Amino acid sequence: MDDNYLIESYVNNDAPAWLKKLGNKPIKLGLDLSGGVLFVLDVDTERALSDKLKDIILDIKIIAMKNHLRGIKVSQPDSFTINVNLPSTAHQSNEILLAKITEIYPELTQQKKGERQFSLIYSPQEQVKFRQETMKHTLKTMRGRIEELGITEAVTQKQGKNRIRIELPGVHNPEEAKRIIGATASLEFYQMAANSKASGIKRIRNDKGQLLVLNSKVVFSGSNIKNARSGQDQMGLPLVTLSLDAIGAKKMSDFSKRNIGKLMVTIFSEFYRDANNKVVKKSKVISEATIQAHLGAQFSITNMKSPQAAQDLALLLRAGSLTAPVTIVQQRSIEATLGADNIDNGIKALTIGIVITLLFMALLYRKLGIIANIALALNLISLLGLMSLLPGAVLTLPGIAGLVLTVGMAVDTNVLIFERIKEELKRGRKTLSAIDFGYRNAFSTILDANITTMITGIILYSIGYGPVKGFAIILCLGILTSMFTGVFVSRALTNLSIRNNDSLLSGVK
Repeated sequence: MDDNYLIESYVNNDAPAWLKKLGNKPIKLGLDLSGGVLFVLDVDTERALSDKLKDIILDIKIIAMKNHLRGIKVSQPDSFTINVNLPSTAHQSNEILLAKITEIYPELTQQKKGERQFSLIYSPQEQVKFRQETMKHTLKTMRGRIEELGITEAVTQKQGKNRIRIELPGVHNPEEAKRIIGATASLEFYQMAANSKASGIKRIRNDKGQLLVLNSKVVFSGSNIKNARSGQDQMGLPLVTLSLDAIGAKKMSDFSKRNIGKLMVTIFSEFYRDANNKVVKKSKVISEATIQAHLGAQFSITNMKSPQAAQDLALLLRAGSLTAPVTIVQQRSIEATLGADNIDNGIKALTIGIVITLLFMALLYRKLGIIANIALALNLISLLGLMSLLPGAVLTLPGIAGLVLTVGMAVDTNVLIFERIKEELKRGRKTLSAIDFGYRNAFSTILDANITTMITGIILYSIGYGPVKGFAIILCLGILTSMFTGVFVSRALTNLSIRNNDSLLSGVK
């Protein structure tokens, strides 16, 4: 059909009409129930730290140039150390340089190696702090990208030291998600170098094969971008309009004011793993624009290849630019049909468990058993209601197992109370008195048992991933609802239905 067709993707809400009228939504399903894609990303914090030191080296050279300090030598022997050799003259300028470095980079520890030699070191504590901040920034950026994709049930969390686990339920086109999530989307703006033989320059070829010589110092980066929108210029060509934050706007204003009529080059960088599993940086020039006026907080990137390229770039920049290389180390897809089978089997298990429990309680405890069954039904309704209300709660296959476990826990609460009532009846107490003592004395035992289980659930939630976390949510919520319905609701129902001292339990007077 050549190009004479249109492909559209849409989501059909098959929730009941009464649920839609109330403005409510179904319980969010996890990856193993609705199908979708799982990504595990590796965040190269070591390379991020090394790149940070390279930027610091450039800043030291710029400070030295501004203070007319010649003969300074700066090197980076490893990924967390900078060596600085000062000239023998200009003692006062040396002191100014040291003071300026301390002011700008207080996190660096200075170690003197000689009269005119010193090292700037990231201490082990500062290294740990830097890695933690890098992981936090990467997590925040990934969540922003997922929100831009319109996926509300996604699970994004840290896994281990330097990995991020992303679950995208309901996503059945992994390549589209991979294109956005897997991209590092580092955008940097450079000035053309006046002298190609000067130190601290960057060389890169554009799409036409021409060699561009740039100043290594970045004018500003994607981290200063507040908003980005794709659009068209007056000629109908695609472009991306950028809005900068206060820091970026000041940098752009100062730079453009001094460089009207000169070129500014925009470079887009991505990281990926090669055949040897090494992280490789791939950079390309996406714009060579002449600064035609004094720019401020808003300007546009033109000469985009296509409207789709402009939309993708705008989406990535809105979600944020990453400070560390991120690569996909694991990708797994789960089909929706497998998720439907999991739901069917889970509901069957839950139904069988509920039916057997209801029959057991009704046959063994008669009137009190019926009250316990009503409380059990209210417990399940309350639990499902909480699951649908909580924004971060996602139902998984182990979560369904947690529902079955909750049924047993809720009944266990009533069994403890009813057995205590039996003991009081055997001691000769009247029915109403035995009920009062039974509920009162069994409460401490129930509370202790549920607190210990709650502690286990909290630990599972804090360190678990994906389905384990889903099970922990159901477990903790089930404890709360079973405590409420098994003790307070069943007590209220008992008081309403039993108002005299008639025989209460089979075989017990």
